[in-house]
Amino acid sequence: MRAALFRRFGGPEVLEIVDLPDPHPGPGQVRIAVHAAGVNPSDWKKRRGLMDSGLPQTLGYEAAGVVDELGAGVTDTSVGERVFGLSAEGAAQAELAVLSFYAPIPPSLDFAGAAALPAAVETATRALDQLGVAGGGTVLINGASGSVGSAAVQLAVARGARVIGTAGPANHDYLRSLGAEPVAYGEGLVERVRALAPDGVDAALDVAGSGVLPELIGLAGSREHVVTIADFVGAHEHGVRFSSGDAGRAVYALGEIGELVEAGRFALPVAQTFPLAEVAQAHRVGEDGHVRGKLVLLMDSAMPGTPGRAGSPGQRV
Repeated sequence: MRAALFRRFGGPEVLEIVDLPDPHPGPGQVRIAVHAAGVNPSDWKKRRGLMDSGLPQTLGYEAAGVVDELGAGVTDTSVGERVFGLSAEGAAQAELAVLSFYAPIPPSLDFAGAAALPAAVETATRALDQLGVAGGGTVLINGASGSVGSAAVQLAVARGARVIGTAGPANHDYLRSLGAEPVAYGEGLVERVRALAPDGVDAALDVAGSGVLPELIGLAGSREHVVTIADFVGAHEHGVRFSSGDAGRAVYALGEIGELVEAGRFALPVAQTFPLAEVAQAHRVGEDGHVRGKLVLLMDSAMPGTPGRAGSPGQRV
């Protein structure tokens, strides 16, 4: 199979498309013929050598496609089903991928739209769970217009929370369409938030990693009410929880998101698609930092998705 890979750390130019042996699923896993795979900041962090030290490395944690092989013990899906999910091996940007956590693709979504969901939905759900976000409270989301931020906005609104979201002025109407009250980031953030919530907020989620943890702590009343997914150094410095999958992932969210999608209460826009061969260009566009929505790689053989039957959540989800 063809797959994205790099043999040395560096810029997008180190990425290659190579032939690798076909993978096979282990117990509880499925293999899919990949139609679309999401591109995330973790991909270029890996490529720069900021995550794993070994070489060579494959890429991709999320994908959507059609099941073509079942691991031992899998009884909740079948060959030919459309599914989306997470690759624990980090090798989803390939023609074939093994998914450890998966769920049926919501009927209204094509493969690109489904591939945009897993990482953002799981990350946002995990952080909201850690903050205890529920109905009746107010949550501040710093960096609310990106894929994880906009997922967190919509999921928090679905839980019944009031959401205040920071973003540049150009994205304020977008945040309003998601159900959030927008405020501009930058100097004066605390005053702008307090103009909307004079007593502060119940919880704050930092998605942007823009160095505002002290301000978020002040607005939320204590460091225990703040979580960051983007500022590891700041979390250590200020005693704030850094959310990562090491303590367990909220994979159950994959099996639940379809209901919100089909009800019109959740959407993640696909900003741009690229063929697998142009993975380096996808990295360049993503690292530029001006994308609203997900970047998605399409396999050359991928055709537009057709509605598939709804099913029960997949293995472990």
